[in-house]
Amino acid sequence: MKYEIQDRAQEYGLDFFRVIFEVLDYHEINEIAAYSGFPQRYPHWSFGMQYEEVSKSYAYGLSRIYEMVINNDPCYAYLLKCNNLIDQKLVMAHVFAHCDFFKNNLYFSHTNRKMMDEMANHATRIQRYADRYGTQAVEAFMDCCLSLENLIDPHATFMKRRDPEESGDRSWVWTPGSGHEHGSFACGGEGKSSCTSTGCSSVSGNCPGGQAKEGTQGADLFADDEDAERVLPRRLHSKGYMDRYINPPDFLRARAEELKAKRREKKRFPETPEGDLLLFLIESAPLKNWQRDILSILREEAYYFLPQAQTKIMNEGWATYWHSRIMTEKILKDAEVVDYADHHSGTLGSSRVRLNPYKLGVELFRDIEDRWNRGRFGKEYEECDDLRVRETWDRNAGLGREKIFEVRRLYNDLTFIDTFLTEDFCRRQRLFLYAKEEENKTWVIQSREFSQIKRILLDSLTHMGHPIIRVMDGNFENRGELLLHHQHEGRDLKWDFSRDTLVNLQRLWKRPVHVETQKEGEKILLTYDGAEHREKSLD
Repeated sequence: MKYEIQDRAQEYGLDFFRVIFEVLDYHEINEIAAYSGFPQRYPHWSFGMQYEEVSKSYAYGLSRIYEMVINNDPCYAYLLKCNNLIDQKLVMAHVFAHCDFFKNNLYFSHTNRKMMDEMANHATRIQRYADRYGTQAVEAFMDCCLSLENLIDPHATFMKRRDPEESGDRSWVWTPGSGHEHGSFACGGEGKSSCTSTGCSSVSGNCPGGQAKEGTQGADLFADDEDAERVLPRRLHSKGYMDRYINPPDFLRARAEELKAKRREKKRFPETPEGDLLLFLIESAPLKNWQRDILSILREEAYYFLPQAQTKIMNEGWATYWHSRIMTEKILKDAEVVDYADHHSGTLGSSRVRLNPYKLGVELFRDIEDRWNRGRFGKEYEECDDLRVRETWDRNAGLGREKIFEVRRLYNDLTFIDTFLTEDFCRRQRLFLYAKEEENKTWVIQSREFSQIKRILLDSLTHMGHPIIRVMDGNFENRGELLLHHQHEGRDLKWDFSRDTLVNLQRLWKRPVHVETQKEGEKILLTYDGAEHREKSLD
């Protein structure tokens, strides 16, 4: 059955990594779901909380996990053992389309395709720290870091990072030609974390190539330093026996002093606003080596999961589109049609309260295919103001299939909605704004205005609905304090969340932290100094 569906998917042009299916009972699949689909994760209480949530949701009939699929090479997919045969066929077709999306969408191109192994490595390293420093200390530190995990830069994977030598990055030295896909970082001095535009990985005394650089032997992430203020100049790549000639110690010491002097001259850092707060903390916060390594692990995982949040509507819409085509055109038997229709209609059920990403995604892909097949795009069509002509417009362009594959490759949810959502589509799909009347508690249409509907959708998708926070100054008022800026987009911060986040951030920075924001239209500065919260008007 698997190979039949796989062959049919490939006939349609889907391209995916090898897919491995595992059949689990509901206890096992709930455990995997609590770990976000991975069989092994780092030890933390939050996974137990998630397990309780998914288990009780299943027990009370509130939700049911039919399948899960992991972005990996090979892709791993989990099927629920108690699914009937028609459900297993449907979710297999659904999985193959997900795997095609993972492999080909631009926003997944920088993700680690061996993340199944990497997650297990992360778990092992964090467990080592817990064994050495105590579970309570490690867990408390992770609680602080996890409260900040959404403060990353969604555009970072497509940006070239600044030169670590000039930027004040005191931990990493880039070594070209080491064979790593996106460049690698040689160990400098003590074992540190290494960051590329695609995320962070960590080293523990040995360099990525397996041989320690001269002067780094014995470096250990467990080194109990408070924060060694070392400046490591860039070393030229060399064989070990030639290193002292190519990288003379006297020259490196002189260069280090020069860089220290330059850093002292820079009163404000970063030089430009930094959207990746976790990277800034890894580079500049006074953390111990094991803390820096854990933070780099959490940052790497945050960047791995980021594209899934950026493409939820597209990914589910693409998978639903193709499971519908594969099942109805290739796989279904006559006796299975009713059961399939019942399950499929449940997947696409609409609600006035919540947007269904499956429904919106699949209908928008179908609309794009239909419009490009009929030639309903371009300047001529957009400028046509005759309603009858527009309704019967058909140029037999036949470009629909090609267009949806292009969209699957290049877009994320934000650009998908911004580019292809039309007023005609909203009207046909009854995509309106609803509100509940206070008197009789019934849902009514509040607005049919297309521009308002689209704006609200785009606002909810921008930065995945999270506030946009940037690091403005790591030496605010020349006192070593941290200044952040909230890019206000019409919605105030949640003040209870903001206060708790500032508390956790101050524990990492060890100095007072500030955030510029707005509250009810007034510009204010929120401050936490380790003892109390303060608000200061900036108007």
